[in-house]
Amino acid sequence: MKIDPTSKADLSIQIAKAIREEIMAGTLRVDDRLPSETELCDHFEVSRSTVREALKRLAAQNLIRTQRGASGGAFVNRLSYDQARGHHVTTSTLLMSMNEVDFKTACEARYALERACAPLAVERRTADHLATMRVEIFRQGQPGLSDESFCDSDVAFHRALVDSAGNHVLSYQLAGAVEATQPLMNMITFSARSREKIIELHTAIADGVENHDAELVDEKLAELSAYTLQLSENVAKERSKRKQS
Repeated sequence: MKIDPTSKADLSIQIAKAIREEIMAGTLRVDDRLPSETELCDHFEVSRSTVREALKRLAAQNLIRTQRGASGGAFVNRLSYDQARGHHVTTSTLLMSMNEVDFKTACEARYALERACAPLAVERRTADHLATMRVEIFRQGQPGLSDESFCDSDVAFHRALVDSAGNHVLSYQLAGAVEATQPLMNMITFSARSREKIIELHTAIADGVENHDAELVDEKLAELSAYTLQLSENVAKERSKRKQS
């Protein structure tokens, strides 16, 4: 594990990166004990406060856990799928909210990935996945449902569609695309969209999944993508007109 003391980069960041690379390379394995703070101080030739800051960074990423007592110390953590997924959603949400990714790019990527799930979804869907999709469609049609609740239901519907593909890697990749972008998409377009149109498309998608019709699912997801992009363009034009008037 090496750092560059002459670099302008924060030393604690460099140390955290060096340890993370050891974990990623498999040199440090799950449940392995990291060197003590004193040993890390000597190895990197830095202060104890710098080492502690580096360890805090690693703990915040769930890469290590700390344990007290005679046999305590810092240990390589086993990162669960749910933890990794949560980090992915958070990062994607931040990128969207900070406008690092524009709406069109996010929308195109999200639906391209989701459409890639269609063949697997129709092949592997379970009764539970179908039931979740149908329940959310019913919920979306309830009178008086708030925009926030409709958005939550929208996310839940698409999460069930993605998860029905039965592939954890795809579910992980799409967690950021769906769960981070869908609320923003709904927030931008909620005033212009037709709930009836969304429910109609969701119903057709669920029908396609239930009837093992991948072409129908792909077709309706493509239609939903085009509809969402058109709504965002309409909203942008309307805002532009208001600014000019």
